[in-house]
Amino acid sequence: MIKKESSSQVSTTEKEPEGDPSSVQNNLSELAKIESKPSAVKGPEQEYYNLGEKLGHGQFGTMFLCIEKGTGKKYACKSIAKRKLLTDEDVEDVRREIQIMHHLSGHPNVISIKGAYKDAVVVHVVMELCTGGELFDRIIKRGHYSERQAAELARTIVGVVEACHSLGVMHRYLKPENFLFVNEEEDSPLKTIDFGLSMFFNQGQIFDDVVGSPYYVAPKVLRKHYGPEADIWSAGVIIYILLSGVPPFWGESEQEMFDEVLHGDIDFELDPWPKISHGAKDLVKRMLVRDPRKRLTAHEVLYHPWMQIDGVAPDKPLDSAIFTRLTHFSAMNKLKKMAIRVIAERLSEEEIAGLKEMFKMIDTDNSGQITFDELKIGLKKFGANLNESEIHDLMRAADIENSGTTDYGEFVAAMLHANKIEKEDYLFAAFSYFDKDGSGYITADELQNACEEFRIEDVHLEDMIQEADQDNVSHWLLWHFLTKKCA
Repeated sequence: MIKKESSSQVSTTEKEPEGDPSSVQNNLSELAKIESKPSAVKGPEQEYYNLGEKLGHGQFGTMFLCIEKGTGKKYACKSIAKRKLLTDEDVEDVRREIQIMHHLSGHPNVISIKGAYKDAVVVHVVMELCTGGELFDRIIKRGHYSERQAAELARTIVGVVEACHSLGVMHRYLKPENFLFVNEEEDSPLKTIDFGLSMFFNQGQIFDDVVGSPYYVAPKVLRKHYGPEADIWSAGVIIYILLSGVPPFWGESEQEMFDEVLHGDIDFELDPWPKISHGAKDLVKRMLVRDPRKRLTAHEVLYHPWMQIDGVAPDKPLDSAIFTRLTHFSAMNKLKKMAIRVIAERLSEEEIAGLKEMFKMIDTDNSGQITFDELKIGLKKFGANLNESEIHDLMRAADIENSGTTDYGEFVAAMLHANKIEKEDYLFAAFSYFDKDGSGYITADELQNACEEFRIEDVHLEDMIQEADQDNVSHWLLWHFLTKKCA
């Protein structure tokens, strides 16, 4: 991701807010004005809900299962420690996210907010619980689908975009991971989540902050001059992947990927595109026009013939190779993080002595975890000339558990990522870690064991290994594939 996500593990010590502390406190008090139950200022765990197991954590808050006392109904609760909101901007981000969720409330494909509450130390946001998994994982698990089913998913995605835009909201962070199914049922609704980067906009308003996810970011976002049309580009990339199994732009680094987004040709000639209908290709091409003035609007996308219910989208199953590609794409980022972490843990003390001292100095509360704000302040002290989006890139590169914080091993991995791992002896040492039996090949079982060790789920390794075997890929090329292709 290019800029911060909206939720993280809470640190254990207070930090002084930057800027005017009274201003931050005044903004915090504004949260009370949007509570659905204004009297519930003691927090949901005391008034209306019992907090259960931890579901995950991110940059600002921790997500818990919570159960409504009166009904026994299950929800998700994001609990955000006020001490994590160090600046007025942090407070405004949380307040705006809650406002936007209320603003979009009632749309069948937007995560519904139950209420926002606060006590002396924590802000709680209670919302709908989604347990059915991510969009791509569901498709991979199903193992088959047609253009018509892809069009149905596309209608849902673009329908959310149209609803947002008609209500003056730009999502700015559309990606497959932000579309979750409510439950495991085949007909489960698909819900859009994570409005932490979303913004209210006025007609003609131009934004200049670079946010989003590298695969899905629009050209004008990279040029720091964009509006809501950027969401259409992101949705177009998702539909391209739904139809082909791969993103339209690749690169061995984010900069290479951004160069492709800005200048690269979009492939509609190689497999599987010759087998994809003209209507599907026409739609995607018109969504991925670099000039936003010529790009389709959300309303126009929904009225495209390919998008219509019982329209021109064929009901014939898509090529099975698409699922292999989609499986690879879904797994690559997770595997790359794991590979970098393995390399970091195999460096000598002499090679990382400086990083060890650097970690200690940045970890000001001695918690063993570095938050984004600690990293930002610490790197500034060390004279690192990195902007906020680049610091977020470091966090994202090594944050294996998506915790929003980095421990010592992840910190070293992030620094390695920043300096580009090129030395073959590092790569070979990491390869040897996975190749437990010394056979010279990495098997599905060996990678699966490594994923379990690093607590990485839904990687679907078997298909990847089988394809590598079929293509007679050597172990070294396979390793190159894992460490380079997924940049």
